[in-house]
Amino acid sequence: MGRTIRRLSGLGIALASLASLFLIVGLREAASRPVERRLTLALPGWPSGARPVTIALLSDIHLGNQAMDSGRLSGIVGQVNAARPDLVLLAGDFVTGHDGAGAARRAAGLEAPLSRLNAPLGVVAVLGNHDHWTAPDAVRAALVRAGITVLANEAARRGPLAILGVDDSFSGHDDVSATIASWKTMGGIPLVLTHAPDLVHKLPGGLPLVLAGHTHCGQVVLPGLGPVLTRSPRQGWRPLYDRRYRCGVVRDPDRIVVVTAGVGSGTSPVRLGAPPDWWLLRIGPAAATRNPPSP
Repeated sequence: MGRTIRRLSGLGIALASLASLFLIVGLREAASRPVERRLTLALPGWPSGARPVTIALLSDIHLGNQAMDSGRLSGIVGQVNAARPDLVLLAGDFVTGHDGAGAARRAAGLEAPLSRLNAPLGVVAVLGNHDHWTAPDAVRAALVRAGITVLANEAARRGPLAILGVDDSFSGHDDVSATIASWKTMGGIPLVLTHAPDLVHKLPGGLPLVLAGHTHCGQVVLPGLGPVLTRSPRQGWRPLYDRRYRCGVVRDPDRIVVVTAGVGSGTSPVRLGAPPDWWLLRIGPAAATRNPPSP
């Protein structure tokens, strides 16, 4: 009996040590400097003589947990500015949380860091599911005060591109038809910006590029097993995302989908096997997109 107790006690200590190691490593990865990923793309119909556009794509800031405060966000803004993008696109989930408690205060903390984003064609954003669940008006107001254009099922022209900002589909705020109608009034090469990449299942043809976040690239991904959590316990265990669009560049027959891991970490300030990242994309005609942009 005593030997069994000692074995169980040893097992408990080992499991506790493993859990502590998991938390330490996961917290460190979640708060690490985001990886800058680069991609060059040619889009059909690029105007003759128009130069390529360099776009920084960020998502899932999730201000308000242990892995994201204003100081870290300011550092990320500096990292993005150093890459000298022409345009910055923000794909939602600016704050953490599932209800309104404290959300307005967290939203207010976005203004100062994000106001320092510097891009000649400006900064354009859409909201995410956590923004809609917490304080969408406060998040939108903070972004506007920071000089950011916030799109909700509407388009905005930026150079040769039209940014089709489709509101978040995971929380049921998307309206693809209204967004396309808005685009048709201004023209331009369409680029869809949205939070959850599963929106692609609702898109018609003729929209060759979709930029999204939401998935955190799985957030906790174990070797040989893949992502640990793929369903939402707070949403009746519905799937969090279509696994095809979990991470990175997905080349569908009719479009390219780029899914960033995001720079924050959501409800849990832990990441494993899915480090934070953001993307620098160079978009233009085929002849101008052979080499990656210079930092």
